[in-house]
Amino acid sequence: MQTQTFFEQAGGEETFRKLAKRFYEGVAGDELLRPMYPEEDLGPAEERLALFLMQYWGGPRTYSDQRGHPRLRMRHAPFQVDRAAHDAWLRHMRDAVDSLELPQELTEQLWSYLVYAANSMVNTPG
Repeated sequence: MQTQTFFEQAGGEETFRKLAKRFYEGVAGDELLRPMYPEEDLGPAEERLALFLMQYWGGPRTYSDQRGHPRLRMRHAPFQVDRAAHDAWLRHMRDAVDSLELPQELTEQLWSYLVYAANSMVNTPG
């Protein structure tokens, strides 16, 4: 018997694209986070997040095929990520996760990872 990946259990590509879209809708109007995304259009960042999360949770390896190893801390190093940025990121991500209306077990698993990821990106005191 084959076990489904989290990616499959959560609804596949559609779910992760919806998550990234909703998240960046929040970021677009956030005075603290928006400057961390220098591209005029948030579309490329949305695509990168969707591809990363799909790969992380057992979906296609498109992210690594296109961009190499994720190296999340290195990619975020040019930006000052303090506690306020961490909190803002999680606030928008919470809204995005809740919008998915996944089963509670999947929501908790996803949220646990996202909190861990947000904590690991903090690189500036305050």
